[in-house]
Amino acid sequence: MRRSKFISIKLIALLSSVSIVGACGLPRSGPSTREVLSGSVDVKGDAHIVTVTPEVSRLAGVQETFGFSDAFQNAGLVGSDTIAAGDTLAVTVFENVKDDPLLGNTGQRVSVLNEIQVDGQGFIYIPYAGRIRADGQTPEGVRQAITRQLEDQTPDPQITVTRVAGNGSTVSISGQAAGTGVYPIEAPTRTLAAMLARSGGVLIDPDVAIVRVTRNGTTGKVWLKDLYENPALDIALRSGDRIVIEEDGRSFIALGATGTQSLVPFTSESLSALEAIAIVGGLSTTSADPKGVFILRDESQEIARAVTGRTDLVGSQRVIYVLNLVQPTGLFEARDFLIRDGDTLYVTEAPFVSWQKVLGAITGTAGAASSLATTAEAAN
Repeated sequence: MRRSKFISIKLIALLSSVSIVGACGLPRSGPSTREVLSGSVDVKGDAHIVTVTPEVSRLAGVQETFGFSDAFQNAGLVGSDTIAAGDTLAVTVFENVKDDPLLGNTGQRVSVLNEIQVDGQGFIYIPYAGRIRADGQTPEGVRQAITRQLEDQTPDPQITVTRVAGNGSTVSISGQAAGTGVYPIEAPTRTLAAMLARSGGVLIDPDVAIVRVTRNGTTGKVWLKDLYENPALDIALRSGDRIVIEEDGRSFIALGATGTQSLVPFTSESLSALEAIAIVGGLSTTSADPKGVFILRDESQEIARAVTGRTDLVGSQRVIYVLNLVQPTGLFEARDFLIRDGDTLYVTEAPFVSWQKVLGAITGTAGAASSLATTAEAAN
């Protein structure tokens, strides 16, 4: 009688354990594969479920493109000696008279005019020659202009004009550059790549470095790696250009049964799903379901229509891309599918893991109930 009562207590405890586990649920990293797929619009959810294929990878692999407009690319090289507002010139006048020279004192045939600054309107002032436009001219052009103004006042004047370092034809470099500051446009540094080399390069990984150039209110940007690989992007600089070196700010979120769960920055210009999985430490060998790898993304209307084959979609759409890594071509599909900024990489737990958790919880709870039953029997 007592033994029958003891067995009944154990049975009640075990059934109670199962009931408690079923009612309360167990800790887990996120929804199961079945629960993710239940969000499909086909079952009154709000996301489109799309299996990744080579065609889907091609349609969804649109990346933000960088580059310079025609205005940047069609601008020719500035002459290494082109004068700009803010530059400083040195002018020397040789006069062919011994007595009563126009510019110098009696007996002084050479007059040196140092540190003549080109004003904000692009002019310089030379005594007896008046205001001479220098902005956009070469030293030779300014020499000829001064000669024309003075030759009627002093016989056969010989003039030299030299451009010295000033604040005129310069660019500024800032951001993640090794040497930030203001640099003059000189013969060796008339293009973007040459100027960056002059400043010492960049402080960040070149694979994630972006070069932004602003000119007259217009901005263009390129990947640093592309700048060095494609000569067409090595634009000619102009006075006043602002060059900023930026680090790629794109990132994706990794969740579920991966090596890490966090906000992950991009490590290169383009990033595949397979590379993204590798960056976060791969799939968890003890819990991940390789058939349940998902990429969650908000797609534009155009791309959403293309990957779903539906022409009735209007506006941005939620799309869940499905990768099955156990299929014969699954790893190839993951290698070809490109991750975009703001994507969420989610890996579900294997069903076996869920059962392990349930059984572990039941066993633990049943053990506690058995101990309670044994204590109750001993008390009787």
